[in-house]
Amino acid sequence: MIEINWGNPITLVVSPEGGTQKFTTIEQASHWLRQKWPVADRGRDAAVGQIDAAMHCMGTVGAAREAFLSAAKTAGFKPDPASARTAAVL
Repeated sequence: MIEINWGNPITLVVSPEGGTQKFTTIEQASHWLRQKWPVADRGRDAAVGQIDAAMHCMGTVGAAREAFLSAAKTAGFKPDPASARTAAVL
């Protein structure tokens, strides 16, 4: 499978110990939302829908990124302080 770059990477702190995850492709974000997301809430569902739409050229990558960041916020993930671009969005 070819992975699609979805713009500037999004780096999130994903553990209480400070572990981070850098999302560089839309497929990585989709995998996390489906397999590793800590909560099944409306934000996650919306992000899955927006990412699926973008992957099938039925929605924009920008909308998918925005939904992913919103879901990350509701899941309790924090922006990586070293990643100013992600922090500015959250």
